[in-house]
Amino acid sequence: MLGLWGGWNGGGSMKTANRLRKNEDFRKVYRQANSMANKLLILYIRKNDLEYTRAGFTVSKKVGKSVVRSKVKRKMRESYRLNDNKFIKGYDLVFIAREGCKEASFQEIESALLHLMRKKKLLLQR
Repeated sequence: MLGLWGGWNGGGSMKTANRLRKNEDFRKVYRQANSMANKLLILYIRKNDLEYTRAGFTVSKKVGKSVVRSKVKRKMRESYRLNDNKFIKGYDLVFIAREGCKEASFQEIESALLHLMRKKKLLLQR
């Protein structure tokens, strides 16, 4: 199946168990986590006691109207999903899009996401 941004994908999606959904979960990460940022994304990280990593994605209203925010969020989720097998397990992650994301390509967002994961030493060594 041809992917949304021109590449081929398996038509997959993130498993529900691997997503942060509840407001309470996001608040725990914000309160107890440390953070790091680059020009496109902010990453909050909190260790969890699970055998898998959960991720949440937020986009501020500063980024644009709902259509723009949804598109940015889809790009962030897809770049995480495609690289999920490269990440160390056992963390709760919250990615927040910064204003620059609305003009950024999928490749730029993916690169920014991987950059933050590498800086926090959450990429598996291969």
